[in-house]
Amino acid sequence: MESLPALFSDLALILVTAGITTVIFKWLKQPVVLGYIIAGFLIGPNFEWFPVINDHTSVETWSEIGMVFMLFGIGLEFSFKKLKKVGGTVGITALTELVTMCLVGFLLGKLLGWSQMDCIFLGAMLSISSTTIIAKAFDDMKLNREKFSGNVIGELVVEDLEAVLLMVILSTLAVSKTFDGMQLVTSMLKLGFFLLIWFIGGIFIVPTVLRWSRKFMSEETLTVFAVGLCFMMVVLANVAGFSSALGAFIMGSILAETLEAEMIHKLTTPIKNLFGAIFFVSVGMLVDPKILVDYWWQILVVTMVLLLFKPLSNVIGRLLAGLGLKQSIQGGFCFCQIGEFSFIIASLGLSYGVIDEFLYPIIVSVSIITTFITPYAIKASLPTYKWLSGHFPERWLNHLESNDRGIKVKSGKKVSMASFMGRQVKHILINVAIVIAVLFICFWIGSEVVMKYVQGIGGVAISAAITLVLVSPFLWAIGFRHTLVKTTHKLMEHSRFNKTMILIIFILRFIIVWVVATAVMHHFFNGAFWSHLGIGSPYFRFINVAMALVYTFLLRVMSPAMKFYKRIEDNFQGNLNKRQSTQVFAIPEILQENCHLQKMTLSPDSEYSGKLIKETDFRDNYNVSVVSVERGKQLFELPKSDFQLYPFDKITFVGHEDHLRLLVGKVEVFDDTLIQEHEESEVDLFNVQVRPNSPYVGIALKDSGLAENFDAMIIAIERDGHFILNPSARIAFQADDLVWFVAQKDKAETLMKYNPEAIQNA
Repeated sequence: MESLPALFSDLALILVTAGITTVIFKWLKQPVVLGYIIAGFLIGPNFEWFPVINDHTSVETWSEIGMVFMLFGIGLEFSFKKLKKVGGTVGITALTELVTMCLVGFLLGKLLGWSQMDCIFLGAMLSISSTTIIAKAFDDMKLNREKFSGNVIGELVVEDLEAVLLMVILSTLAVSKTFDGMQLVTSMLKLGFFLLIWFIGGIFIVPTVLRWSRKFMSEETLTVFAVGLCFMMVVLANVAGFSSALGAFIMGSILAETLEAEMIHKLTTPIKNLFGAIFFVSVGMLVDPKILVDYWWQILVVTMVLLLFKPLSNVIGRLLAGLGLKQSIQGGFCFCQIGEFSFIIASLGLSYGVIDEFLYPIIVSVSIITTFITPYAIKASLPTYKWLSGHFPERWLNHLESNDRGIKVKSGKKVSMASFMGRQVKHILINVAIVIAVLFICFWIGSEVVMKYVQGIGGVAISAAITLVLVSPFLWAIGFRHTLVKTTHKLMEHSRFNKTMILIIFILRFIIVWVVATAVMHHFFNGAFWSHLGIGSPYFRFINVAMALVYTFLLRVMSPAMKFYKRIEDNFQGNLNKRQSTQVFAIPEILQENCHLQKMTLSPDSEYSGKLIKETDFRDNYNVSVVSVERGKQLFELPKSDFQLYPFDKITFVGHEDHLRLLVGKVEVFDDTLIQEHEESEVDLFNVQVRPNSPYVGIALKDSGLAENFDAMIIAIERDGHFILNPSARIAFQADDLVWFVAQKDKAETLMKYNPEAIQNA
């Protein structure tokens, strides 16, 4: 028999060991991530009393796939709209913590005598908290309903985005192995360009394709399609010089804006869990006890520094963002650990060979220690607040708890000159990025495709024509598309300065179009092209510039023909907002601070299951209202007070975020246990034979009284060697029928004793 590849035995060892350890850690009420790491340590090369894996290369590949799926899953839960909504408060907090911990980590590494790259990576790893561990702690400690938990979750979303950007920066540093400010700026600009193009292109194309193919999508095809898109973006990111994790995150965030987002998340979560387990097991395999013994005091120092500065920097950031002292301490004490992204960043450094091998097990050890400490740190936050409030001067406390302090963002419909200019700049940058991407594609098509089939001047002319046609709508949008016309006139009438600035921006838009058009002319109609026509260098440059100027004026004249650009823009906005548009109505921005829509699935175990809306305490105790109920394919909008709620109804509530957070725990009452055990059933299957002298002979089932008197359900009658399954109520018993019925044991025994001469056990 042909032997199996080593990968099969390795996967069996990895998954069985991981399964056993995670069950033990669930029993101990600890994060399963730690169970995976312990499993990796047990089967790794540094533990001699346990079987070890053989094919390290294949396991490393599988663990990288696990990292891809983890970032894809994070992207599916990511929302740019949610980030915009909470960005003001949690953005300040996350940035304060990021800068502080990067500096603290770098200085700590220097004090420990480590290399510069080790110091940089240490700072990055210490700056990112663990979403998994904090979320698990909230679930175990029933803190999801607390007010501070919403800000904590929002900050974790921002930290995930910061981690993705850090990976790009660290990849750039790892390749150059030196800190080059100009190269870093160039890499960040390159990242911004590709992020913009990928996001715009993805939002425009992916939801459109899903909409066209929705009626053909099953769970199988949707899973294959989503995973295929994920790996396609991974490849594109790699070709562009970025990490595979970035590509997975981007595609996840694109799919997060589609109607299929929740279903994709549900379908791909088991895949993510499987490969994610392999990733964390591979992390544990790198833990070397000898290194831990040699570097025990460095582990202790890094842990103590982390436990001191990370919560402290977070508390300071929260105070700067305008949160009260109590919320700041309760939220800040949650951030006293490192987790998944720290491992990914460490793996990145090892893959590039820029960090020392001892740093990886140190970070894993620090993560394990701080994970165990996290629940106790969260519990200590409230006593710490009470102690500080008892020792701080009352004037300080009043200032720190004031709702009017901190950084506030004004809201309203009034458009200032600054907001107008910002809108113009954003409009220009987005369309310029699209134009550059289209030009790259067209230049490649012109040189690689068209010129192969059409040689000479004809091929050049066709390539130039295709390029100008494709970029025309976006160049027209840069130069001549005007929105907020009335607002523009009002701003120009307000002051001479406004009028001058608006004229400058419009002239600049015209110049940008002309410069891009000139670049296109020079690319296709170069010196070789004009030399065929007998035109020399001094003249063809002037001709190209003039042609570009004529093309620019033609764009202005053709404005009425560019209306399809509006359709392109509307299609993009429709795709971007499609998931939110499925709600009953949109909350205006001015109300979003105090009013939210949230969809909840009614659990069969909820106290509201089976009740009428008027019998619930939604209004009285939670001050929320039901605006719609989804039941299968039916949608009940604005249900009346006598509307009955059924299990698994998807109910959309409107109310304050704090009230909704309190309510969700009573609506969605789902047990974490997969398989529910019930008491052993007393119902069993019995059979009896109808004797010729039985009074039931000739009596129909409906008239026999067996169901009414004995709770017996007849499921089959065996007659002349044939079975009558689920017999009709009109069928009459005949002599020698073998009747099969289901009943409780005591009722069956009573039935047997009821008429022992007529019916007896077969």
